[in-house]
Amino acid sequence: MQKAVRSRVRVRRGSEGTRQALLTTGAKLFAERGFDGARVDEIARKAGVNKAMISYHFGGKRKLYIAILTATLTDLASRLKALLETNDPPATLLRRFVSTFVEAMQQSPTVPAILVRELLSGGRHVDRHLLPHFLALFAVVREIVERGVRDGSFRSVHPTLTHFGLIGSLLFFFITAPVRERLQREGKLPMEVPPADAFARHTQELMARGLAAAPSRA
Repeated sequence: MQKAVRSRVRVRRGSEGTRQALLTTGAKLFAERGFDGARVDEIARKAGVNKAMISYHFGGKRKLYIAILTATLTDLASRLKALLETNDPPATLLRRFVSTFVEAMQQSPTVPAILVRELLSGGRHVDRHLLPHFLALFAVVREIVERGVRDGSFRSVHPTLTHFGLIGSLLFFFITAPVRERLQREGKLPMEVPPADAFARHTQELMARGLAAAPSRA
């Protein structure tokens, strides 16, 4: 009976629907358990498809995982690189970088955990195809910082260290969200954690003030 139901679901869903279901379910399980902990049969079962569909649509679990990371990072990098096409002041670009990043993480809540798990595993799946997408995020931060240093609005800072401080704090906020939410439900969190938009504003102000050049003195 269950097999018949799954079969009817696949027929109604179609090829693109099956592919999207695997991407969505795979992302959730990869975020919860990492690449090694997410099993093919469970991904397929929760997606409501036969596990052979993973090989059919992606060529296996690893390529499904790469497809999830590639789609996420490509979209994020594209949105962030678009900021550089404007003539906005560096401080404005930095603020827009933060708001764009935060918005992307809210739209794809599984992404922060997947990224952090991948980095903690030593970046085993960051191959020559995936690496440029990671580097694109750094390239945007570097360009914003270098523009600010050149025009004198930012003090002289190291772009790489700025990147670590910015991306690290943004990811930490989102990867700790499940823990915060559970502790809040249980009444065990001794503090109130503001929502993501408040955190974005805080980070924007922190970075803008931290990078601002000291005012000249007569």
